Amino acid sequence: MAFDEAKRAADRQSALDYHEFPKPGKLEIRATKPMATGRDLSRAYSPGVAEACLEIEKNPADARRYTSKGNLVAVISNGTAVLGLGNIGAQASKPVMEGKAVLFKKFAGIDCFDIEVNEPDPEKLADLVCRLEPTFGAVNLEDIKAPDCFLVEQICRERMKIPVFHDDQHGTAIVAAAAATNALRVAKKRFEDIRVVALGAGAAGIACLKMLIAMGVKREHITMLDSKGVVHDGRNDLTAEKREFAIHTDKRTTLEAMEGADLFLGVSGPGLLTQEMVSRMAPAPIIFALANPTPEIMPELVREVSPDALIATGRSDYPNQVNNVLCYPFIFRGALDCGATQINEAMKVACVEALAALARATTSPEVGLAYQGERLTFGPDYLIPKPFDPRLMPTIASAVAQAAMETGVATRPLDLDAYRESLKGQVYRSALVMRPAFEAARQAGRRIVFAEGEEPRVLRAAQAMVEEGMGVPILIGRPDVVEARIERDGLTLKPGETVELVNPESDSRFRDYWTSYHQLMRRAGVTPDLAKTVLRTNTTAIAAVMVHRGEAHSMICGTIGEYVRHLKDVRQILSDKDMRPVGALSLILLDRGPLFICDTHVNVEPDAAQIAETMIASARHVRRFGIDPKVALCSSSQFGNVDCRSGQLAREALAILDSRGVDFVYEGEMNTDAALDPELRERLFPEGRLEGPANVLVYTNGDAAGAARNILRSVADGLEVGPILMGMGNRAHIVTPGVTVRGLLNIAALAGSPVSSYG
Repeated sequence: MAFDEAKRAADRQSALDYHEFPKPGKLEIRATKPMATGRDLSRAYSPGVAEACLEIEKNPADARRYTSKGNLVAVISNGTAVLGLGNIGAQASKPVMEGKAVLFKKFAGIDCFDIEVNEPDPEKLADLVCRLEPTFGAVNLEDIKAPDCFLVEQICRERMKIPVFHDDQHGTAIVAAAAATNALRVAKKRFEDIRVVALGAGAAGIACLKMLIAMGVKREHITMLDSKGVVHDGRNDLTAEKREFAIHTDKRTTLEAMEGADLFLGVSGPGLLTQEMVSRMAPAPIIFALANPTPEIMPELVREVSPDALIATGRSDYPNQVNNVLCYPFIFRGALDCGATQINEAMKVACVEALAALARATTSPEVGLAYQGERLTFGPDYLIPKPFDPRLMPTIASAVAQAAMETGVATRPLDLDAYRESLKGQVYRSALVMRPAFEAARQAGRRIVFAEGEEPRVLRAAQAMVEEGMGVPILIGRPDVVEARIERDGLTLKPGETVELVNPESDSRFRDYWTSYHQLMRRAGVTPDLAKTVLRTNTTAIAAVMVHRGEAHSMICGTIGEYVRHLKDVRQILSDKDMRPVGALSLILLDRGPLFICDTHVNVEPDAAQIAETMIASARHVRRFGIDPKVALCSSSQFGNVDCRSGQLAREALAILDSRGVDFVYEGEMNTDAALDPELRERLFPEGRLEGPANVLVYTNGDAAGAARNILRSVADGLEVGPILMGMGNRAHIVTPGVTVRGLLNIAALAGSPVSSYG
């Protein structure tokens, strides 16, 4: 008990510290335009701001062009029904509203102002909200008690021409309906046939029932219970919202109502559902015990009396968490982007169907790693997606926008295919720059072999390759280990069908492989016995031999072990007079755009000829991304101001490039800040060859290049594509142990593209 008390106290203090430090609260406002000069000020405010004002006066819709309105949501509450805390008042609700705003930003890139209002009267509150319409693109009503919330939303929807959405009602209803859709599929039942018992007649409970009716549940098959028992037509104490669900029945208690029920919907309080009640339900009952933090009944108690039950709760420590964050950021994203004037029933149903379909699809690689140890395969314990599934935004927002257009409430129709791709680009920052590579890989059908085929990230990348239509991956790994991990992680890979396996311990090609390796290495001291040992234990060597023999077009290794060890094998087996490792190029995707860093791994102390060759290779590879290379050769010397080794190497490399007449823009030697800041560079070295910021930074030693790469990834939140091994004709790529599944998939796309496209 003392330990529990101490833990609760520590958790409480940790939560308070989170909200207080390093600065109070969870939100801040940042400028999106430069504000560094007098000219900036004159455009941001007087006199330049008047031009935007006059355009909006002429055409109010232009507010979305010249202001943040089109991506700005108001999160509004009067604090009368906060979480599980009740009527704590507007000011005490502010941490919750800030939290809601943070989730909007995190999951959908939507900006928010949280507005807490001291106004208990629903009509006055609604009037205040309506007056805010010029500021916002949409309104999210939050934590307003029932039945006031119904009236506030109704008034706002009638008077405002922007979406108004009370998430406590509709968010819960949408996610619960998606979970119910899939639960019925598992139980082999239909909405039209099931009998529903709903315990809890507040805003969320009523919205859930209306959503279930929209999905096909018959109103006469619903029994609602409030704190006084069954809502029946003999009661005279019902609100208008409850009267909609009053039925003619002799049943008065929860126990009586549960007889033969197919679905229990609990949005009430802890411990109100008993095992006896569960035992009265139909076979394969569906139990949604959504009270938080303690549900109406704990899942383990349900299992004791009904092992085949399908269960959802509001908790994250049990499967099937009904969490509003699964839908509301993405509904608003789709509604804002198509200029919807409201969020109607069709848009909500579209969200339900998109959510349910996403759970039935194979789990995304990122989700699999975020929730390691959980089996994320569609079934009783996986009825709805996880909140960190990156597919939620492109899937739901595009479905919502499509429904808005089809029902005539969209004011800015979208090209849905292009819109979906743009959303993917927001979620996966590499998506847009990598799209040509993925398209080329789908067309080419190249065979890619992964040296570390047992590694979970590799398995998930292989799964993604199959889903992207990028051919049949080849995995080097023990079949029993690979198959066990496929089963454990809920993947759909099928050895011999969707993936090929090479067993390093026992493969019919073993003799062919070790003899090929021996022929290549016999004059490097490798005996037949040593060749056999290497080809049993070194999966990088096996992969390289497969590429050498033409059994694979390209290999990927490096998820385990040191880069230099893998590089040694690649050099020994795949290098020849025409191909050898020249350098490693890392594409770092930053908020400001792409930046390439070279050479990060191959030549630690290059000579001038190697540096020049690296610059030429870098420019060639950068062009394959559709980007015009601007190469800066970086060193400790700034245009000859320091007589040091790096400056001398840079000058010699530049002389080599000058003599060869290369077809790309380059400049040096310079410090990194001069490469990226054209104004600084112009002051130091006027009329240089380079215009604007450099997009390729080549360093005179591996330490500097590696440091730049790691700092940009770790501190500047840069997303890496690579390292890309240059000079090998796209036959080999070596990643680093920190590579993500998305990083592996990107490298696989590059490896899967023809040399003429992305080699």
